[in-house]
Amino acid sequence: MEQVWLITGCSRGLGRSLAEAVLAAGHKLVATARDPAQLADLVEHYGDRVCPIALDVTDEQAASNAIQAAVDTFGRLDILVNNAGYGNVSSIEDTSLAEFRAQIETNLFGVINVTKAAIPLMREQRSGHIIQFSSVGGRIGAIGRAPYSTAKWGVEGFSEVLAKEVKPLGIKVTIIEPGGFRTDFAGTSTVIREGRPEYDATVGAVARFQRDYNGIQPGDPVKAAAAILHIASLDEPPLRLLLGSDAVHAVEQSDIARLEADRKWRDLSLSTDFESVTPSVSIQF
Repeated sequence: MEQVWLITGCSRGLGRSLAEAVLAAGHKLVATARDPAQLADLVEHYGDRVCPIALDVTDEQAASNAIQAAVDTFGRLDILVNNAGYGNVSSIEDTSLAEFRAQIETNLFGVINVTKAAIPLMREQRSGHIIQFSSVGGRIGAIGRAPYSTAKWGVEGFSEVLAKEVKPLGIKVTIIEPGGFRTDFAGTSTVIREGRPEYDATVGAVARFQRDYNGIQPGDPVKAAAAILHIASLDEPPLRLLLGSDAVHAVEQSDIARLEADRKWRDLSLSTDFESVTPSVSIQF
């Protein structure tokens, strides 16, 4: 069945691979980028099945305009993909507050802006699927990427709450958690700073690894796009989807370690209740 998609950050990376896959599959696309001239080849190849839009996701009004463009051009919006984002490498100490805010504005508030703009339309349609790009760094704190992980952990929490609130309205939510993919994310899109010598064994090691890793990441962007197209076709898609063997292995190890730590400290955790609290009491999630 033909779908109408809106993807943020279509100029390069996983957003570009997904945009190409969506159009090749016969769907319609509102393709967004800060500079829509970078989308000219998509329009040339796919014609009026592509609506190119300039979008800075940190601009609330621009986000609303992009959603309206989907309605004006194609009459509806079936799939929203919040993909736009970036993450630099630097220690927390050496990252300015301005840089912290800039990364969180794009990676978290950008997602919130576009999602909130789309919810009323999908609520009225009683249908839709919101696909949020998080990261393996949204499940595991990534050394050297504190602003990025801060934002992605926020995306995880925001999207989990969103999924529970909009499910009765017919709207689905999926959080995508990629590992390393052979895109420009770790190349010219990223500022990498090893920082002061005190962080050489941590941030410095990550910076050196990132430079060496770029171009040999295990993830294939074309296969990632195919996986996302698949989950977008499902009546019951997953809430979370890890992408890439590195992401799967890292999160498995992290989840086991977290569970073991919770069990180790369980008695101390339970000891903080009032004596009158019964074991059957639970938080409403």
